[in-house]
Amino acid sequence: MIDAIQKLTEGLRGKVQLMIGRAILTAINDGGAIQTAQAQLLADEVQDGAERIQQYGFSSVPLSGAEGVLVFVGGNRDHGLIIATDDRRHRKSGLQPGEVCLYTDEGDSIVLNRGQIVRITAGAQVEVTAPVVTLKAATKVRMETPLLEVTGDIKDKCDSGGKTMSGMRASYNSHTHNENNAAGGPTQPPNQTM
Repeated sequence: MIDAIQKLTEGLRGKVQLMIGRAILTAINDGGAIQTAQAQLLADEVQDGAERIQQYGFSSVPLSGAEGVLVFVGGNRDHGLIIATDDRRHRKSGLQPGEVCLYTDEGDSIVLNRGQIVRITAGAQVEVTAPVVTLKAATKVRMETPLLEVTGDIKDKCDSGGKTMSGMRASYNSHTHNENNAAGGPTQPPNQTM
């Protein structure tokens, strides 16, 4: 009886065993509507064109050699779906429970640390592009840099009729004082302008 049941379920058991596999990603194609990859599974099994399912709003291109988990619907190994990837060579470790990190193999990262601290680390440059960027700091904004460059003007008290740096410079450079000597009349503009 047991032999008969095993014979009847043998094909099903084989399909179940083939439904999930670990793989090494060997090539990534990020040019289409969905990313595809070539993956090395068993010793001689290469899966070409496996679709890599990513979370909405997040996209990455793993390096060759990253590891992946493939699922095969119905145990059919003709078309695998990559549902998870990782790369132990570059994964940022040492996070505390509840912390989150977005990282690259070059060491750039955005870490959401405990204590409501966000740390952004870039090896070369951080760039923000938007029509308006607003920083809200209840206490202060501190910049630790040897040089602060601004291509446009700077305006203080902008919500209550403040002045721009160029406006203050123009006022200073053209200002005069009433003369304090007996001759009377205003002084000349300053001889050292801003």
